[in-house]
Amino acid sequence: MTIGAICNREVITVQRDATVLHAAMLMRQYHVGDVVVIENRKDVTVPIGIVTDRDVVVEVVATELDTAVITVGDIMVASLAVVKDSTGVLEAIQLMTSKGVRRLPVVDDGGSLMGIVTLDDLLLLLAKEFGALSKLVAREQKNEVSKRR
Repeated sequence: MTIGAICNREVITVQRDATVLHAAMLMRQYHVGDVVVIENRKDVTVPIGIVTDRDVVVEVVATELDTAVITVGDIMVASLAVVKDSTGVLEAIQLMTSKGVRRLPVVDDGGSLMGIVTLDDLLLLLAKEFGALSKLVAREQKNEVSKRR
């Protein structure tokens, strides 16, 4: 299964010059923990950074900066890890682990933003897969009992 098949296609985005206050309001409105910072390059929406709810708290609120003045460009994580939509789930998990990130913007071959995949998305997917495997074990045990009577 590819990341493109499971990623969330509804990504909340902002431009680099958006205020942290605006980004926080979007996070609240859409019940998400991040906004992806984008830049438009020749009709291609390219992710250039990400700002999380934790970034807002640690970088702005805890240091008593003005959320209406500081921009997402000022605090965004600019060394952004992204994953191609054709990447397999295991490879994406390995990338998240090696980079120490909980969220990966998903891009197409041209670098255009297509979606986002989060640790929560992957945990839910794996939980469903493990559930299916546990049903297999239970069914196998039932089959064994019925064959041996």
